[in-house]
Amino acid sequence: MFGRWLRSRETANVPRGNALTGLDVPQTAGVLSCRVLDPVNDAVQQAEFVVTDGAGRKVVGGGTDPYGNILATVPAGEYRLAVTAEGFTPFHGAATVVEGGHAGLGDITLQIVAPPQLPAPGEWEVDPTHSQIGFTVRHIGMARIHGRFNTFAGAVRIADRMEESAMHVVIDAASIDTNVQMRDDHLRSGDFLDVGRYPTMEFYSDRFVHRGGTRWGVTGALTLHGVSRTITLDTQYLGLGNGLEGETRAACRATTELHREDFTLTWQTMLARGIAAVGSSISIDMDIQIVPKT
Repeated sequence: MFGRWLRSRETANVPRGNALTGLDVPQTAGVLSCRVLDPVNDAVQQAEFVVTDGAGRKVVGGGTDPYGNILATVPAGEYRLAVTAEGFTPFHGAATVVEGGHAGLGDITLQIVAPPQLPAPGEWEVDPTHSQIGFTVRHIGMARIHGRFNTFAGAVRIADRMEESAMHVVIDAASIDTNVQMRDDHLRSGDFLDVGRYPTMEFYSDRFVHRGGTRWGVTGALTLHGVSRTITLDTQYLGLGNGLEGETRAACRATTELHREDFTLTWQTMLARGIAAVGSSISIDMDIQIVPKT
C-alpha cells in the first residue's frame, strides 16, 4: 500500500487516518514525492533536490534516500522541483500540492551526461592570474576568517592515462593575505608559518583517482612548516575552454581540510570560558586554471 502511494502520479486528497497520518502533515499542507532513477532503473542515491515556489524562493531541499526517493511536506501551492546528480542531466518539473493531498510525480529518470573532455597529454602549468588558493579558519569559536595566498606557481604533467598524471605546486608562504596587516604579520612570524625558516609550502602528487563523473581525488604530500603529510584534494574537473586570446585552458575546483597541529602550527591563546582564539581545522578552497606550458 505504501509503495503504491509513493508511485502515485496523480494529485489526490488523502483522508486522515491512513499512512500520511504518521507523517504529521499540517492541515494546510500536502506531500510531494517522486523516485529518482537512472536509465537502467536503478535508484540514484544522494541526488540533490530543491523545491521552489512561484517566486523562485527555495522552500525545501535535500538528497534522495538509499532507494532514490524524495518525500517533502510543503504548504499547499504551485511548485517547481529541480533534481541534480553527479554525471546526470538535471531534471526540472512542476507540481501542484493541495491541502491534505499527495502530489506524486512518479519515477523520474535522469539521463547520463558525457563527462567533459580531459586535457591533452603533455606539460601544463598553473595560470596564477586566473587561479586562487584560499583558506578559512574559525576565529574566537564563532566567526570565520578568510584568506588567500597571492603568490604561487605550479606544473602539471598530463599522462596518456589521467590516473598516471602528476602535479607540483609551490606557494610563497609570505604572500598570505587576510586583508589585515597586523594579523598577516603575526601569521608570517615564528608563532605560525615562520616564513624566515620555511619560505615556501609545496604539494606534490602522482596519484589521480577517478571517483566518477567529474570528481577526482588527487592525493599527495603537502610540506608545510617543515613537516610533510599526505592529503587528498577533493577535486571537481570543470572541463576545457578557450581564453580571450584563443589559448586552451582547463579548470578545476578543489577542497581539503587541514589540522594545524599535524604541521606543528600549535600557537594558541584561550579566551574566556576556554574558547580558543584560533580554530584547529583549516578549510582549503582552490580554483585552478592550467594552460599548456610554453
